[in-house]
Amino acid sequence: MNFHTESFGRTPDGQEVFLYTLTSAKGLRARITNFGATLVSLEIPDRHGKLDDITLGFDNLAGYLEQRVYFGATVGRYANRIGNARFVLDGVEYKLAANNGPNHLHGGLKGFDKVVWKTLEATAAEDRAWVRLSYLSQDGEEGYPGNLQCNVTYLLTNDDDLRIGYEAETDRKTVLNLTNHTYWNLAGQGTGDILRHELTVEASRFTIVDRGLIPVGITASVIDTPLDFLAPRPIGGRIRQLQHGYDHNFVLSGPANSLKLAARVHEPAGGRVMEVHTTEPGMQLYTGNYLDGSVIGKGGKAYGRHAGLCLETQHFPDSPNKPAFPSTVLEPGRKFTSLTVHRFSAK
Repeated sequence: MNFHTESFGRTPDGQEVFLYTLTSAKGLRARITNFGATLVSLEIPDRHGKLDDITLGFDNLAGYLEQRVYFGATVGRYANRIGNARFVLDGVEYKLAANNGPNHLHGGLKGFDKVVWKTLEATAAEDRAWVRLSYLSQDGEEGYPGNLQCNVTYLLTNDDDLRIGYEAETDRKTVLNLTNHTYWNLAGQGTGDILRHELTVEASRFTIVDRGLIPVGITASVIDTPLDFLAPRPIGGRIRQLQHGYDHNFVLSGPANSLKLAARVHEPAGGRVMEVHTTEPGMQLYTGNYLDGSVIGKGGKAYGRHAGLCLETQHFPDSPNKPAFPSTVLEPGRKFTSLTVHRFSAK
């Protein structure tokens, strides 16, 4: 295993940004930048050993400075949506930025995806390479209470795993929901849509939402709906039954707070397989419904509709306003931890 560090450019206010390359003994290569704690690329082999980058993104920092689609980014303080951009905690109402109609989305106007993270560590050992990034979100940032110290670690192993670990602590009671927003295309970024990818999701229920994609507070069975991926199905098989495509939170099976299989994706042409394991209770499936070819990505590729799929491991949307959902409250003196593992193979 080895790693390499290089400059990725500077932000408009002059902060230098770095690009870290982690390479496994088998040739898997992950590139991470400390701008937005973002996964820039991941190259893995197909069944014939051909390496391709399977993540959507940009060739340079300028693309990430300007992006509005969260390619590869760490999303927080609260990933997904909070209804009416407000929540109440211990009788106090906190008002957040309304950046998705009347709702709050992915941390607001300047979420964790738009800041420069501090690099705590970037190194390699015999069987793994990793980069550990840190960000202090100050009390009142984007409307959230508490100074929140957050760490994200990307770790690549010789077992063909990419592990993303999160840690956070606060000095005031707050709410927190972190995820990674990589758009995956196992055929290779820029090669077309993901509708032929075969997906399995370990979830028999999903959260019902209103027209603004805010949960109404109850769950429903996936059986006899286009959300039934309990057995492998092509993503495009029933997507036209939905107005825009998939943008749904699944209630994952398995014990809470333990690492469990959430999803499995297989791309039939090249044979690449990705398993997603997580300690989180939910996962948002999003199929790039609003990509329209206007975003030009790596290698000059135009990303059209459904050019990638997101599997965002998370707590449920709007949990601060839904007492029946698993709590997203973090209290002083307690440490938040979360782990998501992407495991790759080919067949």
